[in-house]
Amino acid sequence: MKSFIFDIDGTLLDTEAMYIKSLQAILHERGMDRPYAELATTFGIPSRDALIRLQVPDVEEVLALWGPRTADYRATVAVYDGVKAALQALQTRGAQLAIMTSKRRFEYDRDVVHEGLAPYFSQAVVAEDVAHGKPAPDGILLAMQRLGADPASTVYVGDTLYDVEAAHAAQVEFGLAAWNGKHPDLVPDVSFQTPAEMLRLLG
Repeated sequence: MKSFIFDIDGTLLDTEAMYIKSLQAILHERGMDRPYAELATTFGIPSRDALIRLQVPDVEEVLALWGPRTADYRATVAVYDGVKAALQALQTRGAQLAIMTSKRRFEYDRDVVHEGLAPYFSQAVVAEDVAHGKPAPDGILLAMQRLGADPASTVYVGDTLYDVEAAHAAQVEFGLAAWNGKHPDLVPDVSFQTPAEMLRLLG
């Protein structure tokens, strides 16, 4: 592999508590007490899809509140162990690195830039850059176009079914960020128990 394209949430960064606790607080204020575990089943998919799947009423109103409320829980975000070292090693050995995420630009700045991950990536495709988010392939295709990457030597690293579907729709391999321990039921093309295991794909 020469090109590695990454999801963010659940892949590079552990952001689950930030998103789920903020949503739980919003719903509580609106008279809906939902267990953390139930809400967490939707972690990693686009926010609007998550609210629809959870059958939350007034989706647009809750969606408008959710983004700003995450700031209250920003301190819970952490880079997964071994991620920075693996990105540095991939970069040093000549791999092309990019991000393709469902996050909006302000979320990318708030999380990826804030955590010091941005310098590892030459390209970043965010929600505003494409007409159709995951599981459509648009974001991965755009990232490859910007990298000048060949699909045959590209892997998309993520952690949800939407990531699998987007990767395969873009005709690239899907690599599972199994280091987060969240989705052992997924069937990836390749699985990484630790970030360092990504290095084995390099020629």
